[in-house]
Amino acid sequence: MGAMKHQDDLFAFLSIPGVSAEAEHAADCERVADFLVEKLTTLGFSATKHMTKIHPIVVAHSPKVEGAPTVLVYGHYDVMPVDPIAEWKSDPFKPEIRDGRIYARGASDDKGEIMCHVLGAQEIIEEDGKLPLNVIYLFEGEEERGSYSLHEFVQDPEVQKDLACDVIVVSDTGMAAPDIPSLSYGLKGLCCFELKVEGPSMDLHSGIFGGAVANPITTLCEMIASTHDADNHVTVEGFYDGVQEIADWERESWARVPGASDTELAALTGVPALRTETGYTGTECAYARPTLELNGISGGYEGEGSKTVIPTHAIAKMSCRLVPGQDPVDIMKKVEAHFRKVCPPSVRMTYTMQHAGDAYIVDPHSPFGKAAQQALEMTFGNPPVLVREGGSIPIIAEISKKLKKDALFLGLDLPDARIHSPNENMRVEIFEKGIEMAKNLLRLMAQVK
Repeated sequence: MGAMKHQDDLFAFLSIPGVSAEAEHAADCERVADFLVEKLTTLGFSATKHMTKIHPIVVAHSPKVEGAPTVLVYGHYDVMPVDPIAEWKSDPFKPEIRDGRIYARGASDDKGEIMCHVLGAQEIIEEDGKLPLNVIYLFEGEEERGSYSLHEFVQDPEVQKDLACDVIVVSDTGMAAPDIPSLSYGLKGLCCFELKVEGPSMDLHSGIFGGAVANPITTLCEMIASTHDADNHVTVEGFYDGVQEIADWERESWARVPGASDTELAALTGVPALRTETGYTGTECAYARPTLELNGISGGYEGEGSKTVIPTHAIAKMSCRLVPGQDPVDIMKKVEAHFRKVCPPSVRMTYTMQHAGDAYIVDPHSPFGKAAQQALEMTFGNPPVLVREGGSIPIIAEISKKLKKDALFLGLDLPDARIHSPNENMRVEIFEKGIEMAKNLLRLMAQVK
């Protein structure tokens, strides 16, 4: 039992280069979906590959167990591009085990977790002859590019009937440490937008026109700087409307997270010191405080040497991570109103709204939440820390809303798993325990009334 026993299945899955963002891998994404359909069919599931405009969606149902709960397990089989390929120590699509770790693209995000859940069900079937409850697997191939097809898929009332369940389970999140499991009960929302500031109609000589014509880069920087005060508090009017304070039990739970102190976070990220919103720790800001971030800025001459010009324009790419109580579209409108208010008449401003997703939060103390906590403690030997995720999986909020059921996040990604980076990996011990966790979870959730 464990990773070595299931190495053939895992390595075959990891070897298919299902990079959803790259058109050259479209056929590979379909091959990954076919692999899942074939695997689940051999386990007795009724598995279907639903074709979309982009990449297939796989839905599989276990044989019906009357009167038992139904658990919907979500995962994504697509992976990120592998660039920069030169930094990989082995071929990202030829899995290797080195020093107790499985190295491959998708090992931790999210193919490894998918296989843990599938193999956990397989081992129960091998041991007991059948599953003790109803399981639905919902696996998509576009999470790394926005889940467009799945968002469209779940709008269909017939699909919602087919996916009807009692609880949703996701493992595409992190865990605190190898022996400290995490139950995540919240995800941040997200909205992205672009701000463009235009000045002269052509690049101008900075000596002839300097001091007379507004510099778009300078103006853009001034406008961005106006979004935060000295306490690192967002100054956009109405930005914090509806934001709830952090509960005492949350602060106590988060304080147990290994590596969560401000000193440890600074060391992990390589910064001299954190700069948090006044009154909150770094972990509290990451889990439960909304942010407004500058993600990229461009404009003017960026080549070798110097070129003394006042450029025609400057562009900033920005995003907000949002918490429950905030509406992404409303926040984007408030940010636009702020920029229009502070934009001087010496430049022209263009504001472009981009993609968005709602924040998500559930009660971790529900009956299914307690079963999830028990499964994690049985598997890892320690009670889980209850956390919220600083990241976003917008499609989960949408699925939960359409199915009217809670989603629980039992993460298996360790901080050193290098997801989205070269040399992505999963520890063999985590893969083994992930299978055990999936078995414990199904057996315990089968007992929830």
